[in-house]
Amino acid sequence: MSDDGRERTGQERVPSRQRRRFPGISSRAYEHPADRSALVALRKLSGFDTVFKALSGLLPERSLRLLFLSDSVRVSERQFAHLHTMLLDACYILDLEKVPPMYVTQDPQPNAMCIGLDEPIIVVTTGLVELLDEEEMRAVVGHEVGHALSGHSVYRTVLLFLTTLALKVAWIPLGNLAVMAIVTALREWFRKSELSADRAGLLVGQDLRASMRGLMKMAGGNHLHEMNVDAFLEQAEEYEAGGDLRDSVLKILNVLPRSHPFATVRAAELKKWAESRDHQRIMDGHYPRRSEDKDTSVGDSFRESAASYAGDVKDSKDPLMKLVSDLAGGAGDLGGRVRRGFDGFRSAPPSKDDPRGGQDPQDGEGPRDTPPAP
Repeated sequence: MSDDGRERTGQERVPSRQRRRFPGISSRAYEHPADRSALVALRKLSGFDTVFKALSGLLPERSLRLLFLSDSVRVSERQFAHLHTMLLDACYILDLEKVPPMYVTQDPQPNAMCIGLDEPIIVVTTGLVELLDEEEMRAVVGHEVGHALSGHSVYRTVLLFLTTLALKVAWIPLGNLAVMAIVTALREWFRKSELSADRAGLLVGQDLRASMRGLMKMAGGNHLHEMNVDAFLEQAEEYEAGGDLRDSVLKILNVLPRSHPFATVRAAELKKWAESRDHQRIMDGHYPRRSEDKDTSVGDSFRESAASYAGDVKDSKDPLMKLVSDLAGGAGDLGGRVRRGFDGFRSAPPSKDDPRGGQDPQDGEGPRDTPPAP
């Protein structure tokens, strides 16, 4: 919990265990490079905040607030007190001065979100509250507070509005295409923002195994005794590396309509970040401060984002990403692998010592029974 177990209001709390606090931390400390570059660019746009506030009259924000106020339970000292303590604690650790309102809504589907234009509000479902234990839930609350600190709630609200609008104008061909193009772009950004918020949840909970368990439960339910975190992470590795180009295309098609990355992918990404130097530097107290945000370079942020994507492509085991890497590096056998078809990307290029020069006897280039030349 917090350093001294005391909230700024003077409310006494007993820490379950000692955890670090990050005074003045900027969301740039934990944001995924692709998420960070988009946010830095938007924050630098003159009048951007004014435009979005003007949109508040068009977006259903007031309606959403009234809906949750009237038909959900507001978290407080008297209602869901354990969640209230977690919320205060998360805001204290990430040094978020204004604690956002939090609601529990009746829904068996485990879910949580942070929405709002002027002020963020956090909503968690009963399905999520019943699914997770205390430390797993602490990571989720920290995840949503991370969204609030990053300002993600603004874009999330816009995404919700545009998704609803797309359904309403689906009968207008060009109108629907235009809206869906914006929705698709926002979803791609939001998937990266979820990776950022997972990191914020880890900074708040400071228990990687609890974060892993929470993601695993989101995928497989409450039968924790039947599941294993290490085996779950092996699924992520198999998902990334398995199959051929056809599977790579199917992965893209599967993820396009989603606002969140797949649970195994999130777990693998979080574990990778937790083991990185960037995470260790934050834990050691070396991180960017909010007071420095105004001096952040848009160009530097875009370069970091580009470098991150390039690194992902280079290190990826996915067949499509390998193809992209080969194209960039000018792989000598690329033409032969393309000629042999998608199955050619399941295995490594043939050895130079192969007397057939890598020719596949099934590719129709010569009799199948012709022996190799001596």
